[in-house]
Amino acid sequence: MGLTIGVDIGGTKIAAGVVDEEGTILETYKVPTPPTADGVTEAICAAVSEVSSNHTIDAVGIGAAGYVDDKRATVLFAPNINWRHEPLKDKVEQRIGLPVVVENDANCAAWGEYRFGAGQGHEDVICITLGTGLGGGIIIGNKLRRGRFGVAAEFGHIRVVPDGLLCGCGSQGCWEQYASGRALVRYAKQRANATPENAAILLALGDGTAEGIEGKHISAAARQGDLVAIDAFRELARWAGAGLADLASLFDPSAFIVGGGVSDEGDLVLDPIRKSFKRWLVGGAWRPHAQVLAAQLGGKAGLVGAADLARQG
Repeated sequence: MGLTIGVDIGGTKIAAGVVDEEGTILETYKVPTPPTADGVTEAICAAVSEVSSNHTIDAVGIGAAGYVDDKRATVLFAPNINWRHEPLKDKVEQRIGLPVVVENDANCAAWGEYRFGAGQGHEDVICITLGTGLGGGIIIGNKLRRGRFGVAAEFGHIRVVPDGLLCGCGSQGCWEQYASGRALVRYAKQRANATPENAAILLALGDGTAEGIEGKHISAAARQGDLVAIDAFRELARWAGAGLADLASLFDPSAFIVGGGVSDEGDLVLDPIRKSFKRWLVGGAWRPHAQVLAAQLGGKAGLVGAADLARQG
């Protein structure tokens, strides 16, 4: 199979890209994300039609944030789009006349990193994405493992604190409430309120109040040595690394790949994640340690992964 298209559905935009067999994006086209479910479907089709006009396309892969069934055809549930048992594959195929594969967006990103990014050379890889929430993907024996019903690797909703913080999923104590971009902001606000004298740089980057702190402020302040910002990253890393240690007990991969917006800070967050992972790994003194690697493809991983999964059918 030759060229395929990957579609990445974001909160504000839908990106479609033509991708070759080497994972290179040849052309992209973006449209705003509509507010309605039917509008999103129409926008996907419009973006695919636009980006394919100068190429011969064999198939299309769509990365959707939500639960996708075992046939990679129906979105069972999407938290941010009103899709409930939405037959997305059939609807898009009818409009564009090409084979379509629908996959969870975190699985797409994981596959993209495994095939063309930090996971190259590994057969067993676990990916996590530290963004607003926490997503993930499982590649074992060179295969994407989706579970019997297609909804495996929802790592963010593993409960790590019984009766802990309320999660958007309706449960309490989910991992993403303690290791995510949203958690990072919460840590920084709490610490800035408690010790504003240690958050002078951080507070100055916002509106001067703890409530005005945003993720971009924490990153910038940490790079300038702000104690509260650095401590907020350390707290997030403590939870992230401990979670990876638990995943190592489940899957025993050779590598963990950490992606998502939070991971863009590089060693500022990855080094303390590695230390936490080592601290909490059961039997760590006597067993091999998986590598903890930074994702390499950035925001392109989902689009590239979706296109490659479409190529494989």
